[in-house]
Amino acid sequence: MSARGLRVEYPGRAGGRVLALRDVDLDIAQGETLGLVGESGCGKSTLGRALLRIVAPSAGRIDFLGADLARLRGRRLKKIRAELQMVFQDPFGSLNPRRTVADTVAEPLLRARGAERSEARRAVADLLDLVGLGADAGGRKPHEFSGGQRQRIGIARALASAPRFVVADEAVSALDVSIQAQVLNLLSDLVRDRGLTMLFISHDLGVVRHIADRVAVMYLGEIIETASRDAFFTGPAHPYSSALLASVPVLRPGPPTERQPLEGELPDPANLPRGCLFQTRCPLVTDVCRTRHPDLREIAPGRSVRCHLPLDTANEDPH
Repeated sequence: MSARGLRVEYPGRAGGRVLALRDVDLDIAQGETLGLVGESGCGKSTLGRALLRIVAPSAGRIDFLGADLARLRGRRLKKIRAELQMVFQDPFGSLNPRRTVADTVAEPLLRARGAERSEARRAVADLLDLVGLGADAGGRKPHEFSGGQRQRIGIARALASAPRFVVADEAVSALDVSIQAQVLNLLSDLVRDRGLTMLFISHDLGVVRHIADRVAVMYLGEIIETASRDAFFTGPAHPYSSALLASVPVLRPGPPTERQPLEGELPDPANLPRGCLFQTRCPLVTDVCRTRHPDLREIAPGRSVRCHLPLDTANEDPH
């Protein structure tokens, strides 16, 4: 999955336009799990939905299986949708309360893959076993299950069409910690065993550290840093990334971490500052930050940052 110059606009006040995604460039390798992090409202969910064509891009390319998803229409788009699925944040609101679990999980098989009903029934039983619910769960309705069980139903539905790319949008944020671990382990096993490629969207950096191979950081609709998981958590290159890590409680003996915590609120998306979008909250802001917008540039193999003065990534405590 690859995006180039991906842009999504929404109507704003007084007939204006608000950029939810600002020319995003992103690559996710086959079989990789990319963790996408950032504050609420920064564009994470919009990016995930745009890559799946749930949201129509205003500009840019989405390259997947040799096709540009941004330009597909009609039958061609419908055909490739079977390869693209989503696990939604709300494990109850995303399930039809009037339908049985079996009907819910079977729908992608019937609509996207054109399976016969007898074949779909067998596949549903196998999927429910795979996610740890058992085939007998198929005759029940969503309200009869716990939150963690409902999320497993959502995962089974996402897997029903045998997709190659899955977006998990805050898929464990509504679950208790013990249930989170079970669902995360299930997702990790599925990525490994089925060769799935996954975009894992979360505000919980601890969860991302557990499941992701690489990390991408978003701020106001832009990707501002990408790095391997170990490189990111050892020494973030962007001041915003460092502040995000500083906000995570650390339960270990020893002196406290010296990273600068994040202060202030996100700017108004309809009235963004000139230059670097993070300048109004950055403790290292300079004159160039206020006048020139930084490009996303590679600072090391496999590592990119959108900053005029990236932090010393060799230093575990950059501030």
